[in-house]
This record gives sequence, structure tokens and C-alpha cells, in this order.
Amino acid sequence: MSEFHNPGLVIEPGRVRSGKIIWRSPSNIALIKYWGKYGTQMPANPSVSFTLDAAHTETTLEYGPKMTEKKGVSVDFLFQGLTNKVFSDRIEKFLLQLLPVFPFLSQIELTIFSSNSFPHSAGIASSASAMSALALCLCSMEDELFGTLQDDEAFDRKASYVARLGSGSACRSIYPEVALWGEITESSKSSNLYAIPWGNHLHTEFKNMHDDILIVDKAEKSISSSVGHQLMDSNPYSETRYMTVQLRMKRMLMALKTGDMELFGELTEQEAMTLHGLMMLSEPSYMLLRPGTLAIIEEVRRFRQETKLPLYFTLDAGPNVHLLYPHKYNSKIGEFVRSNLLKHCYENSFIPDQMGSGPQQL
Repeated sequence: MSEFHNPGLVIEPGRVRSGKIIWRSPSNIALIKYWGKYGTQMPANPSVSFTLDAAHTETTLEYGPKMTEKKGVSVDFLFQGLTNKVFSDRIEKFLLQLLPVFPFLSQIELTIFSSNSFPHSAGIASSASAMSALALCLCSMEDELFGTLQDDEAFDRKASYVARLGSGSACRSIYPEVALWGEITESSKSSNLYAIPWGNHLHTEFKNMHDDILIVDKAEKSISSSVGHQLMDSNPYSETRYMTVQLRMKRMLMALKTGDMELFGELTEQEAMTLHGLMMLSEPSYMLLRPGTLAIIEEVRRFRQETKLPLYFTLDAGPNVHLLYPHKYNSKIGEFVRSNLLKHCYENSFIPDQMGSGPQQL
């Protein structure tokens, strides 16, 4: 866990300068889900995800000499242009946790502005995009101050490690197209500490995947993902999950490599239902699905059976539905979404998204 601790990252007295860094980082949608953790944000099972594009967080980090006597970190945080005490407290706690990684944080004052292109806390992995954007800003700040992260691979690996400490799934948002997090026998580079890129293994069939995110409910979830992960510790079916997910992961990676769209869809939907099944089987039990969620799933299954088109659904830890399909079917499937599915969404709202090229420094 101390791999990225660096006590040498301290600024000489009187040499603290000011700067501004902006990163835009996307959300991601897990195909094989990470659900359950141990230690400090370590995954109980490996996961693989598509990196998105339109669903993103833009974070601006301004830094300068510390002007107060406050110990630890000094940070002001604004979300969507407004102060938010809950978010501010979480960010300050996160930065305090990072002092062994970035000891210079105790020498500066930070102002952080963050905004999303989509509803937060509604099950679209807003913490993934937010924490990955912040992690990228922090790594850029280290590189600006010390010149220590010139190598792109080293920069991404550290950013993924830092993002993971803020939100487990955030470590996957660092990479374009496809990211893999968690140790697996199929890859010697895989790690529980950070995600790795996996897009270079991707078959051309999956290179232009769409992800239409249907907003069934914009309200904040009744049970947060953090609580959901904790409930896996006492879930009577957790051990069965951790044993069976290894084979499902292996089969998913094979499908992505070989272009087996049907197997991909089968596994993706199984994972979505398994995730929410685990929630309903936890102690205490809870459910994040809504009537509109179930209606969309039934409509998608009926459409696929009638048309034989490769339209598949998945779910994150919330009621909203992700529709995955290749770009070449965009016209027919887009028409179906608008005519049959939007009526089940909150104010007919959805985010037409797609596989993305990863974060961008602005």
C-alpha cells in the first residue's frame, strides 16, 4: 500500500508558487461489476468497464501558498458553483488521507471547482468521474511542482491509484475504451492497487459501442454505493458471488477479444441482474430498481427477440439503464429508444453516450 508514498515531495520554504489545472474525466460503466471490498478500497473481485464520453466531470484545481496556520490541508470546494458541505468534508478527508502520497498538500491552499454533465448520486458512477478528475489534477500538480511524472504510463498508474482511494471504480476512468481492475491470472500486469488499460485487446466489433443512459430517476439513491459495498460483508451469498465471478470475468474478456457480441450481451445482462439481486438479498435488504427500470428491461428483451439486433442492457448501482449496442445499428435502435423507452424515463430524459477516449486535460 505504500508503493506511491513519497516523503521527498516537499516544497522548499518560500518557493511555493501558484497554478491552475483543469481536467475533464469520464464516468465508466462496469461490465463485470466490482461489488464488495476490503482494506482501503481494495476490490473483493476483479472488474472490467467501458470508458464513457459524454458523462463526465470537469474539475478545476487552483493552488497557491498557504496563508493560514491550519494544520493538514486547506481546501475550498465548490460543486456546480455552490458550496456543498457534504462533498467538501469528503474531499478534505480524502486529501488528508493522501498526505503520505502528496506531502506538499500541507504546504498549499487549494480551491476546487467541480461540475458534472449528468445527475450525481443517481447511479451513473458520478464518484468515478469526480474522483478520477481530482486525482488527475493532483498528479498534474505534482508534475508541475517536481517534474516527477513525465512518463505517461507512470502518470496514469499513479492517477489510477489515487483515484481508487477516493472511489474504487474511479481508478478505471483513467483509461480510454476499456479498463481492467483487480488481479486476474490472465494478466500479469493486473493489480488491486490500480486499473490497467485493456483497449488494445478489444476486437473491432466493440470499438464503436454506444451507451444510451436512460434516466429513470434523478433522485439521490436511498442507499449509497459505499453502504452497499459494506453490506456485502454480511451478505449470505457473497462467497458464492466471489467464486463464480472469476469464471464470468474470464468469459467476458474472451468475448471482448474475439468479438463474440452474443456472449458479451449475455454476460453483461447477467452481471446487471446479479448486482441488484445481491442488493435484494443483503441483510437488510434494499432495492434501487424502479418500475420504469423493469419496464425498459422487458421492452429491450422483446425488441431484441423480434429484431435480432444486438441491443443489451446493464445497470449500475441505481435505477437508470445503460443500453449498449454497436454504432452500425444506431439508426434503428435510436428510433426504438425514442419511440418506446423514453416514456419510462424521468421527463423523457436520457444521455446518448458512447465509448470514449479517456480523460482530457483542458
